[in-house]
Amino acid sequence: MSHFSKSRSSVFDDVNRAPNRAMIRAMGITDEDFNKPFVGIASTWSEVTPCNMHIDELARKAKQGTIEGGGAPFIFNTITVSDGISMGTEGMRYSLPSREVIADSIETVVGAQNYDGVVAIGGCDKNMPGCMIAIGRLNLPAVFVYGGTIRPGKVDGKDIDIVSAFEAVGKYNNGDINREELHTIECHACPGAGSCGGMYTANTMASAIEAMGMSLPGSSSNPAETEEKLQDCIEAGHAVMNLLNKGITPKDIMTKKAFENAITVVMALGGSTNAVLHLLAMAHTVQVDLQLDDFERIRKKVPHIADLKPSGRFVMEDLSKVGGVPAVMKLLLDKGLLHGDCLTVTGKTLEENLTECQSLNEGQEIISFEQPKRKTGPLVILKGNLAPEGALAKMSGLKIKKITGPARVFDSETDATSAVLNNEIHPGDVIVIRYVGPKGGPGMAEMLSITAIVVGKGLGEKVGLITDGRFSGGTHGLVVGHISPEAQVGGPIALIKEGDMITIDSEAQVLAVDLSSEEFDERLKNWSAPEQHLKGVLAKYARSVSSASKGAITD
Repeated sequence: MSHFSKSRSSVFDDVNRAPNRAMIRAMGITDEDFNKPFVGIASTWSEVTPCNMHIDELARKAKQGTIEGGGAPFIFNTITVSDGISMGTEGMRYSLPSREVIADSIETVVGAQNYDGVVAIGGCDKNMPGCMIAIGRLNLPAVFVYGGTIRPGKVDGKDIDIVSAFEAVGKYNNGDINREELHTIECHACPGAGSCGGMYTANTMASAIEAMGMSLPGSSSNPAETEEKLQDCIEAGHAVMNLLNKGITPKDIMTKKAFENAITVVMALGGSTNAVLHLLAMAHTVQVDLQLDDFERIRKKVPHIADLKPSGRFVMEDLSKVGGVPAVMKLLLDKGLLHGDCLTVTGKTLEENLTECQSLNEGQEIISFEQPKRKTGPLVILKGNLAPEGALAKMSGLKIKKITGPARVFDSETDATSAVLNNEIHPGDVIVIRYVGPKGGPGMAEMLSITAIVVGKGLGEKVGLITDGRFSGGTHGLVVGHISPEAQVGGPIALIKEGDMITIDSEAQVLAVDLSSEEFDERLKNWSAPEQHLKGVLAKYARSVSSASKGAITD
């Protein structure tokens, strides 16, 4: 455990630092405050998405809590982009790179301003890992707070959400609903502030970070627009001061066992495939050796016990009402599936925290250990001659576990989507979308738009889809992403031709094409990487980003 002999804010003590102090005093800092730890409150507030539109108020609550705990807090902002709003457009290429921009910007401000600790508050998908990558790099006492989940929308008394709207496009194209019904779903899917409501990427990553011990108990499942969420932020301010007093840093908490706890909770809740990408990246920042094989090892012993969307009936708000993520973790600990001795941001162990938390409500229908949705976790690593480094599938709620069919090859999501909407894709086909990986996209765009349209058109379990891109946490169906190596670097997916027979087999964990190694070698001789003509942030990203099998890291 690290111990602070002197705070970083003491760099302003020297007589030569009078000009530095003069600028800080302009913000109301007094002689007394200079003796306190300086805490940066990293806020992802903005008006670009409902996930983050309320975080300004949350940041002020975290500031209040830090003052109450004896610190001198400073709120600063960083960016967010909305996956849901950019989905299916060229803008989606910026989503994964935004994770790095967020991490870089938080690291930059905290490093430049010599802050002693950090409270980071995130809403949309990339906020969580972005904040945590920065926290890992800085290794200063830190607490992460999730902005919280959105309430479900309502149509005809039934809960709907953003994925309902994406799938409604396919239903409308199919003639199953009319334009007015589509408009009604559009107008009611997102009723206010908060991140997408099912066990999609934001809620998945929030749950994983709480399981890892880097968020306060219950804060991952408390909804956005509640008194509990405001209290989470006040208590985060108290908690960061406790960590400063005890000298506890993220590397004391983010151990290999803590990452195993995070993976266990993700598998049990049926979380997003993006969790694999983000946990690999977060582990890298704290020098924890986490591999795809670790996910596979844990998956085999952890059942998928949560009936949550997209592969179930309920949303995060429902789970919060019956005990939330702590109650699920308490059950998993009782079953011997979590490491209870891991340190957390409360300064106590995970087991000590869970002793104080309630168990799941009697009679609740969301979590069932005795009747799981799957006896093993749903995030399955596939390998084969199409994915030598690995690929990732989410096999929850699917009756069909494998498919072999002819490749329908597209070099962009737009072309593939047009083919689906024009009824050019038939049952038994395997859609291939390539050159959309970390380097190829660049930015490894999510494929919620096309996968939701496929489901909406009734093809969800009748066609396969494989890509070197990735999927939204809202995606479900017979789909495989994160194929590595990607097409842009000459991975096998670049060499597939229309009509090649592809096999997706989630039980044998195989992703293969019926081609000999000699045929691959011959095709590779005639292949060259397409020119990208990039500039700005996407050009920098494409140059520096690693394979998806390593978390698409840039440092």
